[in-house]
Amino acid sequence: MKICYIAPATPGPEHTQRWIRYFADAGHEVHLIISSDKLSLVGFEKINIHLLKRFGPHTRTVNYIINSIPLVIQFNRLIKSINPDIIHVHQISDLALLGLINRFHPLVVTPWGSDVLIAPKKSKISRYIVKNVLKKADLITCDAEHIKKPLIELGADPGKIRLIYFGIDTQKFNPGQKDIQIRKELGIPGAPIIISSRRLDSDCDVESLITAIPLVLKEFPEVIFVIAGVGSQAVKLKELAKSLGVSESVKFAGWIPNDELPNYLTSADIFVSTSLSDAGLAASTAEAMACGLPVIITDFGDNRKWVEDGVNGFIVPMRDPHALASRIVYLLQNENERKKFGHVCRQIIEERNNWEKEMKKMGTLYEELIEHKNEDRM
Repeated sequence: MKICYIAPATPGPEHTQRWIRYFADAGHEVHLIISSDKLSLVGFEKINIHLLKRFGPHTRTVNYIINSIPLVIQFNRLIKSINPDIIHVHQISDLALLGLINRFHPLVVTPWGSDVLIAPKKSKISRYIVKNVLKKADLITCDAEHIKKPLIELGADPGKIRLIYFGIDTQKFNPGQKDIQIRKELGIPGAPIIISSRRLDSDCDVESLITAIPLVLKEFPEVIFVIAGVGSQAVKLKELAKSLGVSESVKFAGWIPNDELPNYLTSADIFVSTSLSDAGLAASTAEAMACGLPVIITDFGDNRKWVEDGVNGFIVPMRDPHALASRIVYLLQNENERKKFGHVCRQIIEERNNWEKEMKKMGTLYEELIEHKNEDRM
């Protein structure tokens, strides 16, 4: 197959990059169209990357006006040159409209969560884009049951929606020995570690985790919190930690390359996600579970389908630092519970969220769409 992906070019999300790499490694001709040069090319040697040039920076509205025609021209030339069998859009943004304007079929769309749950409520432009992309898509994949209803409300045909989990590479993310070198680099050779690897944006609400830290330190003053990630709230969160007097107990690790992330996770004792919006099980949470960590996550979306409260982790209310702190303290007090929870987490990912199994399902869907397209041409 000749597959052309349209996706954001930020350092993550790693699950999308894995998706693309899977089909390249399987021997298919894979192209990736992006509109930013901020892409790590490590592991993309088998992928043909095409950069759409924008004129900017501008406000969002001005950006659309100035870039619309140049982007359409560039995109149409690219598609004519590539002549793909299928176009697959990851995350519904303005780039997704290019596939519609080009009238290419089959068109596959995979929303990430906030692009259908939050963006359409905040912006009329986003709502227009999402509704039109969903309406024209030949196939829509999502990684959570709860996201199907919003998709349908935005115009998606229920018959075109398929559940495909992003999946985790369980060979790469697996329980292992704590990385002594990483602990030395962080200056925490023996202390318990609580880790979060969510983006430092408002949707992930890392602010609630920072606010919970003083409550945990009252019971366990030696605990260290590793905040791994980048985002618009990085400065604000560091200032919050300072104002709460917990800066010495918080290590802001920044963006950690995915190849290094398993070592950080296996060196930690508890994983926390305070997100306010996820489509299905967040990749960061699934990665931690695959590494055998007990997890504490917010009560949102499909999270209860993956984490059973008191069995493999805890579910806490959103924006509730006190509840979060209480559960962290409980797990710090009960090492055997931590190990038991982590073991169950690993089993769940191996059985239900295996990357290769999900990508094989996706490959079958691609083949069906291409076959149907060829039948229509006959």
